[in-house]
Amino acid sequence: MELPHLLRFWRVDAGIKLGRGKAIPQKEVAERMGVSERWYRSLEAGGSIVLSSDMLSRLTEALALGPDERMVLYSHAVAGAAGITLADEAGETENQLALLRLVSAQSGFPAYLTDGSWNMLGYNALMAAWFPWVREPGANLLRWALTDPSAREQMLDWWQHAEVYLAMLRFALATSSPRSAFLDGLLEEILRDSQCRRLWEQGPKVVAFRQGHRYRLNLPHVSPEQISVTSQVLLPAYQHGLRCTLLLP
Repeated sequence: MELPHLLRFWRVDAGIKLGRGKAIPQKEVAERMGVSERWYRSLEAGGSIVLSSDMLSRLTEALALGPDERMVLYSHAVAGAAGITLADEAGETENQLALLRLVSAQSGFPAYLTDGSWNMLGYNALMAAWFPWVREPGANLLRWALTDPSAREQMLDWWQHAEVYLAMLRFALATSSPRSAFLDGLLEEILRDSQCRRLWEQGPKVVAFRQGHRYRLNLPHVSPEQISVTSQVLLPAYQHGLRCTLLLP
């Protein structure tokens, strides 16, 4: 997840987006940015180059980066300088309790609250009925989705979902400052699975949030028929890293 590796991958991705089927050349990226080819080559080789906000903007446009990739690029460039300042500890605890009450009060659809490492902080009764694993000590969404055999049975098109979950983990690793030992350990655990390792090695795709993704679920203990839901992710103000997720019909 070093910047030079990401830039090389993003050139390939830009070529695909432009319908060329291969990476756009370094010379073209430089021309799009209005810089010399030598300057861009140095950047992609890992040279010590300070990227101003103007250069970052030019680079994102030249490589046709999406919003998730842009966040990763800016995180590398400013080392978290644009991060959100957390509230004081007392205020944080009070706000988190309010979020837990909000989640548990939902009765028409599954809802849950996770931290920045996808550890389960709270859930409502319907979420626990659909997915009993949330009640387990140390329950973690990514660990369940990527390593538990029940996830592969319950989430239809598991491979597609797994690609996105791995991209979310990659995003978290790329933007965490300082580096999270928990996330490193979670990645190591997940990559012991050969299928996850194969997906991980396909390329450094990043996804920040799973907003608006459609799930087709096989939950015979809930319904004899397939269930379809869409995830809606809410980010609480001043609670950096927390995510309230609703699974809506």
